[in-house]
Parts: sequence; C-alpha cells; structure tokens
Amino acid sequence: MVESYDEALNFIHGRTKFKKSKHLNRMQKFLELLGDPQREISAIHVAGTNGKGSTVAYLRDLLMAQGYTVGTFTSPFLVRFNERISVDGKPISDSELVKLVNRVQPTVADLDANYPEGGPTEFEIITAMMFLYFKTRVDVAVVEVGIGGLLDSTNVFTPAVSVITTIGFDHMKILGNTLPEIAAQKAGIIKLAVPVVAGRLPDSAMQVVERTADSNQSALYRLGHEVTTRIKSETGWQEKFDYQFNDQLFKGLKISMLGDYQVDNASCALTAFILYQKQHHQKVNQSEVARSLAKTTWAGRFEPLNQDPLIVIDGAHNEPAIEELTALLKQRFSDNEIYILFGVLADKQHDKMLSTLRTVPNLHVILTTFQGPGTRAVTDPKELANQYQDDQRIEVIDNWQLAIGTVLQRMSAEDLFLITGSLYFISDVRAFFKEP
Repeated sequence: MVESYDEALNFIHGRTKFKKSKHLNRMQKFLELLGDPQREISAIHVAGTNGKGSTVAYLRDLLMAQGYTVGTFTSPFLVRFNERISVDGKPISDSELVKLVNRVQPTVADLDANYPEGGPTEFEIITAMMFLYFKTRVDVAVVEVGIGGLLDSTNVFTPAVSVITTIGFDHMKILGNTLPEIAAQKAGIIKLAVPVVAGRLPDSAMQVVERTADSNQSALYRLGHEVTTRIKSETGWQEKFDYQFNDQLFKGLKISMLGDYQVDNASCALTAFILYQKQHHQKVNQSEVARSLAKTTWAGRFEPLNQDPLIVIDGAHNEPAIEELTALLKQRFSDNEIYILFGVLADKQHDKMLSTLRTVPNLHVILTTFQGPGTRAVTDPKELANQYQDDQRIEVIDNWQLAIGTVLQRMSAEDLFLITGSLYFISDVRAFFKEP
C-alpha cells in the first residue's frame, strides 16, 4: 500500500521505462487481471510523430461542447504528472492517483513474480490506471499513443475512430529508419472496420496507411483528399481557414494556435469528431464547432508567455517539428529579429534541427543545457556549436536562466524571443516564467 502522492509517483517512476517486445501480451494479461476496463470505454485513438497533443486538445473541446464528459490521456506532462490523465481538462487528483496505484499494485506484484517476461513497465502501468479511471467517469476518451502505435501499450482497445496526424523521423531506434517502417508502426492502431483520419503524410508513409486501412476494410479520410482546407491569410494571433468534408462545409473557422500545421491538427480533430457524432447519430452544430475550435489552447505549443517583449515557448522536440516551426517563423515573423534559446535531448537529431533553424535569416541562436529526465542525456551545446564555428549567429550559454536574462537585455520591443527544444526543457522554462 502507498500512503501518499509522492510514494505513488515513486512507485510509477521506479518501474522499468521500456522493454522491447514483439507483442502486447503482457499488457493484455495485465488488463485481463484488472477486469479488462479498456473494453468498456468509447474512445478515439490518436497517433502521429507530431501534432498528437494539439489534436487531442481540439477533440476534447469539440466533444465537451456537445455535453460529453471527456477523458484525455496524453504524454509527457508539462507541469505535473497528473495532467496525463484528465477529465474535462482537469487533471486527476492526487488522492485518486494514490487509489489507482493501490488498485494496480497487487496485480503488478503478481506479474513481477509469475509472468515469464516480468511485470509491466512504467507506461503500461500508467495506461492501465487511465483505463480504470475512465471506465466509470467518462462518456468518451481521447487516447494519445505513447510511441509508435502497433506495439504501444495503448493499442489494446477498439476505438470509434483512429487518427494519424503526421509521420516523420523520430524514435528511429524503436520504430525504424525509413518512413514506411515508421508508418507501419503508426498504422498499427488501425482496427477492423474502424474509420481512420490521416493528416498530410509523405507519399511513402501514406501508401502504408492506405494499404493497412484497405486490408482492415477501414474507411480512410485523408487531409488534402477527402477532407479539404483552405487557409486564409490572417494577422494577429490566430489562423483562419475554410474546411470541407462530405456535406459539411465550414467557412472562416478560427484557431488561436499559430501555424499551418495547427490548421491541419484542428482539421484532423474536426473530421474525427464528425465521424464520432455520425456513429452516435448526433448532429454537428456549426456555431458550437466554431466556438470550440477558437478557444482551444495547448500549453507549450507556440505559447506566448509574455507580450511585451514577445516571449514564446514551443516544444519542437524533433526534426519534423523544427521544420514546421521554421516555416511558421519565415511566414509570420519575417519582419522581426528572432532570438532562439535551444536545448534538446542527446538522442534527437540536434544537428539537423539546428541546421534547419539556421535557414531563418533574421536569427540569433543561443545553445544551452538543462536537467534531462532520469538518465537521459542532454545535447552538449559546446559540441553542437563547434559544428557551426563559422556562423556568428550561434553562441553557447550553459545556464539557461542566465541565457534568458542575456537575451532580454539584448532584444528590443519589436523582437521575438523563442525558447524551444525538448518538452522537458520547455516545462522547466514555463515553470520559471509562471511561478508567482
């Protein structure tokens, strides 16, 4: 028995982080011993290299606007662990978390002692706790995949709709080194006769998704094909677009998260929502949809922390996300000097990420370091800077708090200060700015 919140977290975080496996047998056995709570949940499953969190947030708000009680399962967390398991946007309470740990602990001990592969990992335990918590509390859950899809511990239920937001290079050690290999993992969430929504995927990845959907007799709705959007030029802190899917036409939808990729995320969410409503013989109210999308926010995704001067954080923690971010900077901030503070984990493509950022013309980059999670190493900023000795726009300040102070002294009121890289780094920075 654990008595306190800290003990509960220590139990969860004390588990093995990752065990390579070619199947989900251990997770399925774990859930079977807990009464198979995943079978009693109506849910939408969201996979993708990037865009999962924002898509989950748009879906949550769309569903809540219809009066549903909505559970969301996301990772990682930005401020507190409890955010990962939330109902109607409110994180699980400390006391409920303690109860859930006590509920699963005997089963974990049983599997540790008796299951051939040993007991469940940290993420398997959190996933099982989520299913138990949502079983009696929510009308619908929006479940974000941890890594990949096919062998992810969330991939143990039949969703109402599957969503694959984007496919790019990340977690290659686990998912494979080519886009088709990565796509095969993501497409693993496609289930027999369950409709699939796909974002703008590279051709080689889309072909894998199309084949998988076809073999599962699953209707596939692709952004740019069955679903179309038209982005309208917009000023201020918003994007505006038209959206069409079948007989549903929405003109002048607005979202408060910047970037063409956020229009894609909102469109994936809206398509999944329309499909969900259709399955449940419910109408789609256009004005409620417009209101809901306009108010959705997702912490740490091009989130302004301060307006004057403009300070923004963005958890662009892999190369595909940096590409999207770079396009946004060129499109919306071409008239501003841009100061970037960049810190990233060592297992990411940091050299490619930096070389992409360097294509922004009006740029000043400070490389820094931060306290990584557990034993995961952080990129050495000096080593990274050495690759670009001829670029005067790049410098190193190891202490990120000192780096923030330095940039604030240098920048003018018209400049943009963007702090980006690992979500763990962004979490620390956000706490630094938001602390009373």
